[in-house]
Amino acid sequence: MQPLSHLESFVKSAESGSFSAAARLMGLTPAAVSKNVARLEANLGVRLFQRSTRRLTLTEGGQRLLAQVGPALSALADAVDHAAEAEQQPAGTLKVSMGQAFGRAYLVPLLTDFLQRYPAIQPDWRFENRQVDLIGEGFDAGIGGGLNLNPDMVARTLGPIHLVVVAAPTLLQGHKKAPRHPADLAQWDGIARRNIRTGRINVTTLRNKAGDAAPVEMRTRVVFDDPEAMCQAALMGLGLAVLPMPFAHPWLARGDLVRVLPGWWADAGPTSLYYPSKKLLPARTRVFVDFVLEQFSARGFAQRVRGD
Repeated sequence: MQPLSHLESFVKSAESGSFSAAARLMGLTPAAVSKNVARLEANLGVRLFQRSTRRLTLTEGGQRLLAQVGPALSALADAVDHAAEAEQQPAGTLKVSMGQAFGRAYLVPLLTDFLQRYPAIQPDWRFENRQVDLIGEGFDAGIGGGLNLNPDMVARTLGPIHLVVVAAPTLLQGHKKAPRHPADLAQWDGIARRNIRTGRINVTTLRNKAGDAAPVEMRTRVVFDDPEAMCQAALMGLGLAVLPMPFAHPWLARGDLVRVLPGWWADAGPTSLYYPSKKLLPARTRVFVDFVLEQFSARGFAQRVRGD
């Protein structure tokens, strides 16, 4: 029987891709994790990793071992956590990834109620506009859209991501005629969005309930890769912007932005709460999932951010 610390060091290193990342997850030094893996390799007589300066790569033997011990080690850790929490209130660090603007607008306002219910939980929330490796980076949960989910994760839909065209009221007042069809947008300045992953400028196709479809084509005035910056530029009257409704809704509700082409929208998929698929989900994660679903439902999030 190999020491659990050696096996855990191996699994965490394999999942995160480096000894440094595994060390952060385990609260050890990279040298200690590396030494544990080296001892495991020596005891087994098998090289588990091909090492490089950038990343660890599993050997064939390492892949076999990970497939055999990874799920068992995870189940063992879950069972220990579950037993420790059975007689206590949910506790521990709750590590969650979420988009910057979305998290500030929709999750942070829920914190007071959440902490009053679960005072022993310590939120450790990461605000970042990127797709995280939920399991490899040790997150309890994540919130976002456009995610590529693997079979080891569960996704619970919070609401749609509908894209709509918006503008500052002053911008529309400066024109005699407001757009009535997407084709009319060609005569207007626009705030374009560059895709952060591909580097290309997004092309949006709007649809209506009748089933008509038309691309958004505007005179590009400025280009951003961040919807919050686009929203700010639209508020300044620099041009029309195609924004996700979760970003635009607070400004539309206040009247600082107005819809252009009401009844036209683009569907960019759902906003989801996602978490590891485990039979024994840690109590802190389980109550967080239930709380978020409850609050988003009670506040009518899905209905508020629809663009149709």
